[in-house]
Amino acid sequence: MQVRAIFLALVVSVPVCFMGCNACTNSQAPSPEQVRQQTAAATAELKDNAKAVAEGIKDGLTRPGPDKPVDLNTASKAQLTSLPGMDGASADRVIAGRPYSSEHELLEKHILSREEYNRIADSITVKK
Repeated sequence: MQVRAIFLALVVSVPVCFMGCNACTNSQAPSPEQVRQQTAAATAELKDNAKAVAEGIKDGLTRPGPDKPVDLNTASKAQLTSLPGMDGASADRVIAGRPYSSEHELLEKHILSREEYNRIADSITVKK
């Protein structure tokens, strides 16, 4: 009896497996129009990604840092606001407090708090 059940299961399952495999491999090739649309979508996505990468590189190269500090006496408001934690109001106070003979005058003149100063200290300089 068990042999018959196994034989019957094989007889039924083998054709079902072949039909399933056949359904998976009988997919039609995409039409030329579908290929064009997919290529256009992939190209547009690649173009957007390339722009984002280029902007990131540009931002990294122009961002003030220890190797490229901002001069407190000549920096524009945009350059000052690019410093970490520096907002427009803080940049305006720095500009209004010019000229500076050292970076520490930001603290001595009470233009920035100690916390604000610590965030930007490595990215600023005063050229004489």
